[in-house]
Amino acid sequence: MITLKNVSKFYSRDSVGLNEVSLHIESGEFVSIVGQSGTGKTTLVKMLIAEERPNAGSIEIGGWDITKIGPQDVPLLRRQIGVIFQDFKLLPKKTVKENVSFALEVAGERRARITQVVPRVLDIVGLSHKFDRYPHQLSGGEQQRVAIARSLVHRPKILVADEPTGNLDSINTQEIIEILKKINEFGTTIVLVTHNREIVNQLRRRVVVLHGGKIASDEREGKYRI
Repeated sequence: MITLKNVSKFYSRDSVGLNEVSLHIESGEFVSIVGQSGTGKTTLVKMLIAEERPNAGSIEIGGWDITKIGPQDVPLLRRQIGVIFQDFKLLPKKTVKENVSFALEVAGERRARITQVVPRVLDIVGLSHKFDRYPHQLSGGEQQRVAIARSLVHRPKILVADEPTGNLDSINTQEIIEILKKINEFGTTIVLVTHNREIVNQLRRRVVVLHGGKIASDEREGKYRI
């Protein structure tokens, strides 16, 4: 599903994002990418969605070498990869329903499909009863659930969660992780990028530890020890 081969990204002589990283993630896996700040986690996320390109190496998603795609293909790639961030990135003047619908509208989807898909994804994240609320009327955990629903509208094969619980308390953090686990059970590949040791150790799924732009360890049912 996702294959990195000797991927390197250098911002300057003294600033290394990734250094000869090779990694393979199977379809349907739930993988945590962990490490302290500055270890390359953000660089990896940006490369997976073609926001940045490596200086060397290749990145394949579903057999598609995304290091060689043109600007016109980037939107297609991003429909296959759902992304959620720490800061939610919701539109403050749009309701929950409108925030989720907007992701389909900008892709030119028909109104009939939007009407069908939006209630479905809101049900997955448990927010069907708050479709007419605005972001400021929701808790942080609820706002993140809206962001997750929005990321699911194109039925992505991969969901990249970049520090999705960084702004949440422990209760909301647990709720978000349970939703990610449920999405993974549907067959979606989950790449969880985090520095939260407690979450990773609780999941007991595959853990890839980055350190200094390199993979320090890769354990199938590991713990975050660094």
